[in-house]
Amino acid sequence: MIEILTPAQLDRARGTGRLVGDILHSLKHRANVGTNLLDMDRWAKEMILDAGAESCYVDYAPSFGRGPFGHYICTAVNDAVLHGMPHDYRLADGDLLTLDLAVKLRGVAADAAISFVVGHRRDPADERMIATTQQALTAGVAAARPGARIGDLSHAIGDVLSEAGYPINLEFGGHGIGTTMHQDPHVANTGRPGRGYRLRPGLLLALEPWVMADTDQLITDADGWTLRSATGARTAHSEHTIAITDGGAEILTLPSEHIA
Repeated sequence: MIEILTPAQLDRARGTGRLVGDILHSLKHRANVGTNLLDMDRWAKEMILDAGAESCYVDYAPSFGRGPFGHYICTAVNDAVLHGMPHDYRLADGDLLTLDLAVKLRGVAADAAISFVVGHRRDPADERMIATTQQALTAGVAAARPGARIGDLSHAIGDVLSEAGYPINLEFGGHGIGTTMHQDPHVANTGRPGRGYRLRPGLLLALEPWVMADTDQLITDADGWTLRSATGARTAHSEHTIAITDGGAEILTLPSEHIA
């Protein structure tokens, strides 16, 4: 299903996106050496429920997971990159943490992810990989405008990732979003320009470039959800929900302090 939102729904989507951005911003600043992933899940739950929103993850049970997921946020550490299930783990200095969050508020969903290094230890390779996913996301957003094709976005994202030398996995990528979390069209993290669905005002997309340092192969944890790099290499993931408007792409999942 490809869903085109009404102006009223789009206005509600802005509120949902801002909530997602604010929660991720708060959790990033609470993620310290020694913080337990289960505490982060609890904090996410509290902020979601306090806002009158609902989690898109708790009851989520797709074919690729051992569902339902049962948690409020995805927490992927180091070699984990997608669908990281929170568990009893305390963050260590230098851990590369990805937080991925999707919620629904007033009937409209939004989805975003951030990667960052915890503590004071900094590996330049980690910082470069995180920055590359952010640059790829920026390129994808810049390519998103009415009349553009999904392939134009995929091509823009893939150009940045491949130019930086990262292998690209095509099993998981971006997606349409609206009154439900996962919708068509699929937005692969590389592709050919001029191909695929033509973008229209009112379309919401979650763009999410993610990479693993030296492989495009994934393995699944015993929890049935957490996806890791097959080589044990570090990973990074950046995601925003955007709205296609008459004037181009509007990023919905920025935290409040970054919205003019």
